[in-house]
This record gives sequence, structure tokens and C-alpha cells, in this order.
Amino acid sequence: MASASLPLGPAPIRFGTDGWRGVLGVDITVERLLPVAAAAAQELAHRAPPDLDSRIVVIGYDRRFLAPELAEAIASSVRGCELEPLLTETSVPTPACSWAVVQRKALGALVITASHNPPEWLGLKIKGPFGGSVEGDFTAAVEKRLAAGGITASIRDDVIRFDCRGEHLDGLKSNFDLKALIHGLKAMNLKVIVDPMHGSAAGCVPELLGTEASGLVEEIRSERDPLFGGHPPEPLAPYLVELIAAVKASTTSGTPAVGLVFDGDGDRIAAVDETGRFCSTQLLMPLLIDHLGRARNLPGTVVKTVSGSDLMRRIAESQGRDVLELAVGFKYIASEMLTGQVLIGGEESGGVGFGMHLPERDALFAAMLVLEALVEGGQPLGQRLDALQNQHGGNSHYDRLDLRLADMEARKRLEGLLADSTPKEVAGTAVQKVITTDGIKLRMGESHWLMLRFSGTEPLLRLYCEAPDAERVGTVLAWAKQFAEAA
Repeated sequence: MASASLPLGPAPIRFGTDGWRGVLGVDITVERLLPVAAAAAQELAHRAPPDLDSRIVVIGYDRRFLAPELAEAIASSVRGCELEPLLTETSVPTPACSWAVVQRKALGALVITASHNPPEWLGLKIKGPFGGSVEGDFTAAVEKRLAAGGITASIRDDVIRFDCRGEHLDGLKSNFDLKALIHGLKAMNLKVIVDPMHGSAAGCVPELLGTEASGLVEEIRSERDPLFGGHPPEPLAPYLVELIAAVKASTTSGTPAVGLVFDGDGDRIAAVDETGRFCSTQLLMPLLIDHLGRARNLPGTVVKTVSGSDLMRRIAESQGRDVLELAVGFKYIASEMLTGQVLIGGEESGGVGFGMHLPERDALFAAMLVLEALVEGGQPLGQRLDALQNQHGGNSHYDRLDLRLADMEARKRLEGLLADSTPKEVAGTAVQKVITTDGIKLRMGESHWLMLRFSGTEPLLRLYCEAPDAERVGTVLAWAKQFAEAA
């Protein structure tokens, strides 16, 4: 944790791509949270569809420090807006709140969570009546309400609670043939090791598979720890030492295993294959596209972000599907899911949504589909992914590097350089195409590209690279780092 670098005062209340987040006790305090919750609830009521006759606002929370208490506190804010707060009985994955909104035809949901951010952070996510995150115009309106300074008195009363977690799990179960899934895992002798990273998805996979899967499923780091073991609860390889070791140990002992990992509020997923290889959604998305399109024979467009692997496009096109490539951010994917027929949409950071489910990232739904795909193919994850790559153009490797620049002036200089003198070659290879959907993407060939994308709020440059082999990925990222630092 970086407690030594905490800000001296609170940052202005500004919503990012999915909610308002900040340091607990500095940016996020009960005094600041109550009016934000009231403004959000008022905007949900104001924007309710004409045919939605509801006053219910679902309130959920994750496992972070003070999250349960703050969730109960904002219930009084919602009640002060003459609306009906409905509070989850326990900590829940954020997608469970989205599921509850749709099932109960509620106005929306307010979720106390900081998702995958560091342990000292907390925040608020807003979900609309359609079961996904509200868009930027909504949060801008919330900010305007706050700036206007209207006063809404909180009303304390007994809070009605409900089994949000159980309802979500029941809904997930209805989409899968669990008996066949468990039988297939047993036939493959495949062990499932789950790492919820101390977050609110803990216990969910064992409950989904039930007692018949006893011995097949093992869960690590399932207890609540608001410090998350000292790392952000983000499904990235450096934070998964225990899971990788457990998977490799099982495979070495004769029982191949697959690791499934979720972020702090259960909307992001990653996996570890039987060899201990970390598998982000750059590898899981192609698997799911293949499975949903071929085995389940489902219709729909594939939606990927510009930072997504080319393998996604190749598999989708082999099925005769359209592929949309959008800017980074799940909100863009959700918009497509609300307006068109989408098979699957996802981003490289772990968020995946499905047209057959919700316009929302749901890591538990994705995890069950991954297991279903492995059983259908009869191979452990690593073998299945290697076969898919060989079938669709050969191996590709991917990595990302986040580079902190000296200051915002350094960022402006680099932005100007990229705009005025876009590189014509990268690490000795000619650039064939420049894509400016989000940042700058320099394509050197099939499954060979570099993308440079700036953070919206800080002097941070994100470098993404896909290449035919891991050595080339390292070479390209090193070149990009040197290029950026020399600007």
C-alpha cells in the first residue's frame, strides 16, 4: 500500500468510467457519500422509463473496510428521496446487484465498492434499470445536482434486506446443465481451484457446483481481508503467486487443475492453466467466442476493445460473425449490448459480458462458461488454448506495461509528438497501419501491434503489445518505454 503518498485533502467528486472512487477517510467519507447517494437516487428516479412503476433502489456492498456500514448509511439517503432502499443481506459481487435490479424491475442500484483498486480505496458504482453501469451523461447530471447544493434530509429507519447473493446464484444455475458439467469435470479428472482474492465472490463457485462437486473444487484466499493480503484485488499475475503455485502443485501430483480468479467485487475474471500460465481475457475471450458460437450455436456480434487480441477477431470471422472494435471501457460494450444482438463483449482487463445474460461484466457467469467450454472440448485450459491458436493462425503473446510519466507537461509533449510525428517503424519493423480509436495503435502485421494510450486523469501511459512470441513483446515494450521517456 502507498499510505505515505496519500493526498492531504479530498479530491473533487468526479465520476470515472465506472463510478466514483477515492481513498477511504480522505475522498470517501460518510459526509461526502450521503449527498452523492441522494443525488444518484434522485437521478435514477428522474430518468426512470415511463413504463417502470417502481420506487426501489437496490443497495449492495463488497468486503472492504466500512463497506457494510456505509451501505446501511446511504439507505437513509435513498429513503430521504422518498424512495425505497433494498439492502443486500451480505457482501455481494457487483453483478448480483445488477441481476437484482432487472429481476425486481427496480430503478437501479447503488453499490459500495472500489472494485479492483488498492485496499485503502472505496467508492460508489451506479447501475441503471437495464442492469448495467450508467453512462457519462448520467454521472455528469449527478455531479450537477451536487454542485447545485440541494439539501435532502436522510431518514433513518429499519432497512429491508434481501438475499441478493442467493438470487444471483440461482439465476446463474438456470443457465447451465450443472449435472453434466460436474460429470464432465470428473471424467477429465480436472480440479478447479478458485481464488476470489478475499473479495465478495468468495464461496460462489463451490455453491454453484454444489456438494456433488465435492473434491473437485478448492478455494483459496476466501476469508474476508479488507487489506487483500497487501495487494490490490486485481486479477493480474504478480498478485496470484498462491494460485499459480496451487495449480502447478496439483498438476504435478497427477491431477491437472484450472485456476479461476475474480477481482474484489466479482466483475473481472482471469485464469491460470494447468502449467501455471496466467491467462487474461486476451486468451479467455477467444475460448468463449469459439464455445458460444460453435458448441452453443448462438447468434450475435463479437465486441472487443481496440486493445483486445487479434485472435478474437480471427475466431469470430471464421464463424462468419461481425466484429466491432471499440475504445477501451466496458460502457461502450454495454451500449452495443443494449442496442444490438451481441454474442459476447469484453476488454483485456478482465471484464466480459454476454448478450444472453446482462449488459454487464459478470465474472461468475464467465467462469461457468469457461468450465463448460473445457468439458465440451475434453481438454485442460492450456491444451485447449494452444489448439485454438494453432487452428487460427498460430501463437500470439501479449503483455501490458503502465508507465508513469514525470508530470502532465511530459504527457502533453508526448501526445504532441505522437500526433505530429507518428512513428513509422517500431523496434525495427515498419508500421503498416495507424489506428486512433483510442490512443494510438501501431500495427506491424497480424497479431503484431503496439498501442499507446494515456490515462484520462493522470500522467500515466499504458503500453499494450501483441506479437508472435514473448521475446518480441518484450522488445517492443522496451522500445516503447524508451521512446516515451525520451520525448
